[in-house]
Amino acid sequence: MTIERLAVSWQLSDTHGWGIFGLNLVQNLMRIGHIRPLILSEPNLLNVPEEEIDELRPLIAEMRQIMAAIKKKGQPVQSAQVAILHALGLDFQHLEISDLVRGARNIGFTFFERGDFSTVALDRANAYDRILAGSSWNRDYGRAAGIRDIEFVSQGVNTSIFHPSKGSDIYRNRFTIFSGGKLELRKGQDLVVTAFKIFHDHHPDSLLVTSWHNGWPESAMDISASIHVKAAPMVDAEGNLMITQWAVDNGVPFNAFIDLGWLPNRAVPAVLWDMDVAVFPNRCEGGTNLVAMEAMACGVPCILSANTGHLDIITDDNCFALGDQRPVTDPNSRTSMWRESQVEQIVEQLEKIYTDRAVAQQRSEVGAAFISNLSWQNQTAVLIDAVSDLL
Repeated sequence: MTIERLAVSWQLSDTHGWGIFGLNLVQNLMRIGHIRPLILSEPNLLNVPEEEIDELRPLIAEMRQIMAAIKKKGQPVQSAQVAILHALGLDFQHLEISDLVRGARNIGFTFFERGDFSTVALDRANAYDRILAGSSWNRDYGRAAGIRDIEFVSQGVNTSIFHPSKGSDIYRNRFTIFSGGKLELRKGQDLVVTAFKIFHDHHPDSLLVTSWHNGWPESAMDISASIHVKAAPMVDAEGNLMITQWAVDNGVPFNAFIDLGWLPNRAVPAVLWDMDVAVFPNRCEGGTNLVAMEAMACGVPCILSANTGHLDIITDDNCFALGDQRPVTDPNSRTSMWRESQVEQIVEQLEKIYTDRAVAQQRSEVGAAFISNLSWQNQTAVLIDAVSDLL
């Protein structure tokens, strides 16, 4: 069997995690030239250089022809020369496109945050030729649960744009704290808000700068279950989360909070270069947390919860780890593997960075060097190697 193409089942985009993963993977497959990529859905690109869009145009035109032919045929197709990388969601469920197009080899990619898989879910996973997991924790949990063929491949970082650089001084005389990732209980923004309030009482020069929006505002509703905040944020008439109002309602001073709104991926480095610290007290990460990796790559000292997928990017001296991790929920629930960072330790690490900038700088340099080895060029090669026996 000769595999000529590697198809990506999900949408390429520069505004969310899966999309950024797909975009960088496809671009690097094209540049490496080992196996040609194929895309199966229309990209959503808001702030991508014209030369990169031009690079993608042949793939987009080809995709449109393929989709038109499938629609005309009116039934699923299978290609003998294509391997497909399928995005898998909750319980290894695939996207609709995966019902329409199957490859000679079918490889699933997963970032799961809920366990206790049913037999049906495990059968779905084991129907693939291989499962690739976004963290070693996902791999190990999957193996223990009964997934027969699952390997770990870390996502990468676009190190051509995410790298250390001098900031703009726009926040002169403020101690800037960055928090990123879609607002939800799992990401721990309730812990960020609570810790920031305490820290700000002692350091009124501190400023919380956030990038918490996403295209699925309903995903934020579960944060109302937290004991640290009053409720989930309201949604405005345009369907956007009212982030600033939510923060203020939960005790953050209006003049100490910035909601950056929607940010395309290429706009993020300039934001990060102006930050003194980034905080990620996430309760669970199926992957290695792309936003945290990007912050580390930009030379920002990072506070990271020492659990689940974060463990793949934590060393003794490349960040400020939150080591006090406690169970979150009933041990019989599907989130029994989630862990809770302690507000007091978040404040303690913020104080450490505030008072000892030299140590913070040293760890940020180690962190940036660590992430430089996880460029998309490197990780694309790692992914191909992980499935080379299937190609």
